[in-house]
Amino acid sequence: MLKEFEFFHGIVFARMLHATQKQFSIKPFPTSDNASYVINEKVGIYIKFSSKRLTPWSFSFQKRHQDEILRMRNELGEMFVLLVCNDDGIVGLNFDEVRNILDEVHEDAEWISVARSRGQMYAVKGSDGKLGYKVGKDDFAQRILEASESVVTKIPMLSWIKPEVAVAK
Repeated sequence: MLKEFEFFHGIVFARMLHATQKQFSIKPFPTSDNASYVINEKVGIYIKFSSKRLTPWSFSFQKRHQDEILRMRNELGEMFVLLVCNDDGIVGLNFDEVRNILDEVHEDAEWISVARSRGQMYAVKGSDGKLGYKVGKDDFAQRILEASESVVTKIPMLSWIKPEVAVAK
């Protein structure tokens, strides 16, 4: 029997492949969940999905999910959270964008909400704030692959005080 998450994760990888027409590698990130992957040995992605048909789409984040996102950032230097909004589109947020809407204090349960009017970009807000701009539904693939092509020379260990940015060449 096929699992629901397999459909939604497959959508992410198909969109990446067709949007960029570039080769890339995918491997699972070692975790107990089936939500994390590593692209080109360099960039982590954490996938959440909502099977709700219409906007707004809500995504819950338990403390362990946020801890895993931080671990990916610390180990890989760059990571993205991908929010699959059923068959409408995919919102890709980098680590700094996630920190804007889910701060460094990991509560037992927090949330991100994504909303979109017809023909518009996505508005994103979370338990601890909202993005000051809207996000496109197809820009995540290019952002991830561009990040994976950068050479990271420093991967800082982050605490939950204030994230540093890795230095890329």
